[in-house]
Amino acid sequence: MTKSSRRRALAVVSAASVALAALAGCSSSNSGGGSGGSGPITLTEMDYYGSAPQNSQIQGVLTQCGNQAGVKVVHQEAPRAQLVPKLLQDAAARTLPDLILVDNPDLQQLATTGGLVSLSANGLTTTGLYPSIVSAGQYQGQTYGIAPGVNDLALYYNKGLFTAAKLTPPTTWAQLTADAKALTSGSRKGIAFSAAATEEGSFQFEPFLWSAGADLKTLASPQAVQALTLWQTLVSGGYASKSVVNWTQSDVEAQFQAGNAAMMVNGPWQLPLLNAAKGLNFGVVSIPVPAAGQPSVSPLGGEVWAVGHTNSAEEAKAVAVVKCLLTPSMSSEWSKDAGYIPSDQASAAALAASDPQLAPFIAEVGTAKARTAELGANYPKVSTALWTAIQQALAGGTSAQAALSQAQSQASGS
Repeated sequence: MTKSSRRRALAVVSAASVALAALAGCSSSNSGGGSGGSGPITLTEMDYYGSAPQNSQIQGVLTQCGNQAGVKVVHQEAPRAQLVPKLLQDAAARTLPDLILVDNPDLQQLATTGGLVSLSANGLTTTGLYPSIVSAGQYQGQTYGIAPGVNDLALYYNKGLFTAAKLTPPTTWAQLTADAKALTSGSRKGIAFSAAATEEGSFQFEPFLWSAGADLKTLASPQAVQALTLWQTLVSGGYASKSVVNWTQSDVEAQFQAGNAAMMVNGPWQLPLLNAAKGLNFGVVSIPVPAAGQPSVSPLGGEVWAVGHTNSAEEAKAVAVVKCLLTPSMSSEWSKDAGYIPSDQASAAALAASDPQLAPFIAEVGTAKARTAELGANYPKVSTALWTAIQQALAGGTSAQAALSQAQSQASGS
């Protein structure tokens, strides 16, 4: 996620149009000189982080790596929903920022413009990183984006409720359904997840889609229908709230923390909030699969760093900053600040051994799939068709088969 939701929740703000206008001329400005001045180079960086703590976190690592590269990095932001359209416009005009941080499924779309610098052609090494993470940043055999840290999804469960009901965390869909039913009582639902009409909805559904053996190229396959039918059963049976079609992942976390859901699907970025909640005793396990013994396949979430074409001096310095961000020490610091998992496999393994809460997430990174792996730059279009189908099935009364068949037609343009 894609995607974390605490950032995506900031996508629509009342001052969005003003903010975008203010950012229109900010790309690749070089107040310090660069190729045309005598002072030190100033690099511009753009992302969709919107809160003060996130700004502080990103500025901290950028300052450290900027100092190593001998540059000043100016952090700027755009509303989540407007970032990619703006960057595509800037790419066409060759006015991209020097450094860009985007949700990993958006990377290939930007790379098609020719406005990004090939990191692999400029000496970036991805040795030791998870292959799926490297894949998420590639386009036509070149690496154009890279993530210091990533996230995925797992199943949180309320230990107290499970103990009282004499249940163990589910590992299969049948157990998940049975546990959700048994734990539904009064205003408390058995499970919560995000089925919103955004990338968050697709992101949360993809573990079920892929674990069933389906793929994004054939949305109406029997395996995909089986996965969406599971979600329909949970909602129609009353084991999950009908409001899931409106919930972000932050909303899901709030429901779980308040005791309104016994289980939830969510990412590791929620751990600091949950650990700070008084009296909440929870555990984390891999997302259940159709049958015992099958791997749980989660989508790879998080953002990638990319470098915009500007001039040779700025590009070289921007690439140096990205290389610094990817070092094991900086990757670990980035991941700690963001609630992510280091992209370096050795660092992630060490973290899994020391932090049991993160262990399920780290285990799933090994089998996680980049959302663009099957579709490349066409992923956003298919994701839109998928979340539309989810909405139709859960809120519109459409059968899973009919909703996904329509999605297949929408995705293929027929």
